[in-house]
Amino acid sequence: MVIDDMVNLQALLAEHGHNEFKAFRDDEVGLRGFIAIHDTTLGPAAGGTRRYAFESEEEAIVDALRLSRAMTYKYAISGINMGGGKAVIWVDDPDQRSEELYRAYGRMVDSFGGRFVTGADVGTNEEAMRWIGDETDYIIGLPEQFDHPDGYHGGGLGVIKAMEACCDLTYDDRELSDLHIVVQGVGEMGTSIVQYLHERGAQVTVSDINEAQVDYLESEYGVGSVDPDDVFDVDCDVFAPSALGFVLNDETIPRLQCDIVCGAANNQLDDEERHGTMLHEEDILYAPDYLANSGRTIDDTDLLRRGGYKHHRARAMIDGIYDRMMTIGQRAAETDEPTYAIANGIASQRIEAMRAMREKVHTTRKPQW
Repeated sequence: MVIDDMVNLQALLAEHGHNEFKAFRDDEVGLRGFIAIHDTTLGPAAGGTRRYAFESEEEAIVDALRLSRAMTYKYAISGINMGGGKAVIWVDDPDQRSEELYRAYGRMVDSFGGRFVTGADVGTNEEAMRWIGDETDYIIGLPEQFDHPDGYHGGGLGVIKAMEACCDLTYDDRELSDLHIVVQGVGEMGTSIVQYLHERGAQVTVSDINEAQVDYLESEYGVGSVDPDDVFDVDCDVFAPSALGFVLNDETIPRLQCDIVCGAANNQLDDEERHGTMLHEEDILYAPDYLANSGRTIDDTDLLRRGGYKHHRARAMIDGIYDRMMTIGQRAAETDEPTYAIANGIASQRIEAMRAMREKVHTTRKPQW
């Protein structure tokens, strides 16, 4: 693939601290995209595959770089021995998908020989994962790989655990039943958060461009709803960004009327330092996104641990998100530093400690199921 002259790829890799980056293309099936491997100090890289109609090559590259870096920190702060990776399939329009496209991509994943393991993400559903799996064993997240109880969703539950910690830090009470939570984005992750909040008796308002899904949640759970353009203006206790990233910025943060930001979206801060500090100065407690949304990752990567997936083991690590958020919030209060900086520091310390102990990992055992 010819990289646009305006995209300084080496500068971007240096800026985001990446080890490896691969561009791929198959004109016969309409496939083009990128796989970014951020750091493999803790273990082989893993991350989802996002299929999206990016507006430019640079946007697609930066998305892969930022998401894979976040995966490194997510694994590190969660105690998972994996490195951060991410793949993006750059399509011309949202409806561009086929078995041929995903199988060609699966062969690209397989070419890493286990240094990169992938799962679902925006635009890549269970059917697509099965097509990828026809070409490689290095995939995680298919239902048959796990023994989950009915109604369980590791990603949604993880956000709830982070939210409980934020409420304990803010209100001295981890119960969510008396709170008003706004969930921005009700795809799979957002819907699971709504379900868990409903079980806990919270007041919930949702917002999404998918009107049919909003109507379903209103009917099924009695939630309120608000137009996507007005979601940042709702007076609430917790704002839960659970759609696409970069939603917390110079324009939206001043509009927030909440005490806590805790949601499932990746890369919620448009500029991590600037907007993480902005939330801190506004006295809004921010749950670092890669911690709050780590439940699904914890669940999926347990498949790669010895003996294959063990639900009780994964669930214990997801429950630990509460404790990790409590530690971050308490340190932030003690030092008057933004929570994103505290979380980054904890994750970096684990990576550096492991770097001194062993060389970077380049292979992994195949998923067991």
